[in-house]
Amino acid sequence: MKCQAILGFLLFCASISYGQQPGLHIKRATGKINIDALMNEPDWEAAEVANQFRQYFPFDSSYAKVKTDVRMTYDDRFIYVYAVMYNQGPRKYVTTSLRRDFFGGFIDAFNVIIDTYKDKTNAFQFGVTPYGVQREGLIANGGANENDLSLNWDNKWYSEVRILDDRWVCELAIPFKTIRYKHGLDSWNLNFYRTDSYYTERSTWAPVSRVYPILNLATLRELHWDQPLPHPGGNVSVIPYIAGKSEQDFEAGTPANNQPDIGGDAKIAVGPALNLDITANPDFSQVEVDQQVTNLNRFEIFYPEKRQFFLENGDLFANFGYSNMRPFFSRRIGVTRDPSTGQNIQNRIYGGMRLSGKINNNWRVGLMTMQAAEDKSIKLPSINYTVAAVQRKIFSRSNVGLMYINKQGVNDTAYNRLMALEYNMASKDNRWTGKAFYHRSFDQRKKDSTYATSVQFVYQVPNLEIDFLAQDIGANYNPEVGYAPRTRFRRIAPEAYYSFYPKSKLINNHGPGTDIDIIGNDLYGLTDWDANLWYKITFQSSAQFFMRVRRDYGLAFFAFDPTFPADASKAVNLPAGTGYYWNSVILNFQSNARRKFSFGFQSRLGQYYNGERQNIDGTMSYRLQPHAVISMNFSYNRIRLPQPYNSADLLLLGPKFD
Repeated sequence: MKCQAILGFLLFCASISYGQQPGLHIKRATGKINIDALMNEPDWEAAEVANQFRQYFPFDSSYAKVKTDVRMTYDDRFIYVYAVMYNQGPRKYVTTSLRRDFFGGFIDAFNVIIDTYKDKTNAFQFGVTPYGVQREGLIANGGANENDLSLNWDNKWYSEVRILDDRWVCELAIPFKTIRYKHGLDSWNLNFYRTDSYYTERSTWAPVSRVYPILNLATLRELHWDQPLPHPGGNVSVIPYIAGKSEQDFEAGTPANNQPDIGGDAKIAVGPALNLDITANPDFSQVEVDQQVTNLNRFEIFYPEKRQFFLENGDLFANFGYSNMRPFFSRRIGVTRDPSTGQNIQNRIYGGMRLSGKINNNWRVGLMTMQAAEDKSIKLPSINYTVAAVQRKIFSRSNVGLMYINKQGVNDTAYNRLMALEYNMASKDNRWTGKAFYHRSFDQRKKDSTYATSVQFVYQVPNLEIDFLAQDIGANYNPEVGYAPRTRFRRIAPEAYYSFYPKSKLINNHGPGTDIDIIGNDLYGLTDWDANLWYKITFQSSAQFFMRVRRDYGLAFFAFDPTFPADASKAVNLPAGTGYYWNSVILNFQSNARRKFSFGFQSRLGQYYNGERQNIDGTMSYRLQPHAVISMNFSYNRIRLPQPYNSADLLLLGPKFD
């Protein structure tokens, strides 16, 4: 009886210990910390150790195979992190290249996630590879999916790495002024995660279920400060530029036309949690170019924002709506359409300001205004863009957001405005996520049916995921500063996926799924639908295989040519008002990304409107370890339609050296 009581007491204590998810205590450094990846300072010996990492992949029910120890300390200027990644002996490490902001699921790396406001909604991420390559990013939306990490955010911090026989070591110094936080808090939220290519293992300090992204913020542990946090101090950065061009027609004998240009960006910290971005005559020529794609869709393609001015706290503005419909899309600013050609052209920006950040634990605000130049050649007036957004945290991880957008011509009566109200749901245990919103646009032309509304939820547990989406977009919904490739439709899209996790040396998980997407409107009734049955296999090597059987229906409610010829005069259009059914099989495979040579492809075979289509898209990459990656993106579409309609062979090649 006594033994049973003792055993029960021990189990009770163990359950409490597990439920409390113990955090890490950080002590102020008593001496100087040198960033040299050497643990010579007494403060490191005195620091508490975060260890006992749990596996995230291939399994999430055991401790990591390889040991990781992490220590932290700080002073008035920096947060210091010292991490030791142990191995079983000497080995080579895998990385994509020496380029900053590395990306890859199974390269060797160590990452820190810091949630300074303890809202488990937004966080900073800092990472380093054994070759000293840094990356920093912003996590939004609670890290609910992989796309919630933006690596386009750049800031200055310091690190040093050493490779030893049985381990590699990194030491980081993150300036307090680099991150935003509330002065006076006695704790933050925190996680560390490591990727080990040798064992194909990803592990975390705070356990994360493998059904969620590894950057998910729901299970972060606490970082406890021994003293009130110091003020971050002033943080002002200025990036000026000087550029110019000269053009001359030698055959015509005209004199040279020299056009010098000057401008720049500035970033100013307004307190510890608000940031002011200023730009004057911005130059976006240094921004990374978009990857080329072949568009066989009737609608516009969405490209992500990469301009630095728009990135910090960008989710506060950009995450309203869904990826296929945004009330605000910052890439509309600085671009206009030439009415004579129908092509997008650059519209010079005089300048702008953007204030964004947190007021307290519950409130985030954003205010932006930008002024674009007049273009007399296309009769375009100077246009002002103003956007205001506010977000209020409710419950544990959910929030309500409100946004106002105004596009107004100077000395012109034309305007376009939009109001958006949204509720973003995220349960404490991350099983339930979702969104509900109502948007309405305003202009001087249309007054009715200018709304957009939607409800979406996702239920996710280790073996099952259920998604549901419903949308209703009015015929005259017109977000001119947003992204809405399609209006006047109602949509329902349910999806379900079941996963098996076998005890196998080859397969990590596999399972079937099904989804259906139904779209219609008040004019034509049912206009589009697709129904899918699919099966997905993830291997222990990290390779993936995906097979989908799909049936489509599409109504050509306007005449168009499915081959989309570059010369519109050569188009042979399908008649408007005709419906088409077609079947196809889609195969997708991604090889083991740890290998020097890796590849991925997607192939689609089957019918296409009233003809046939064979398609293959893919990427081949070869790593010149560790210095660079040579890759080739390719896309080939073979479209065969019956006479008199066009057929086409569309090939796109995109070589890249990184």
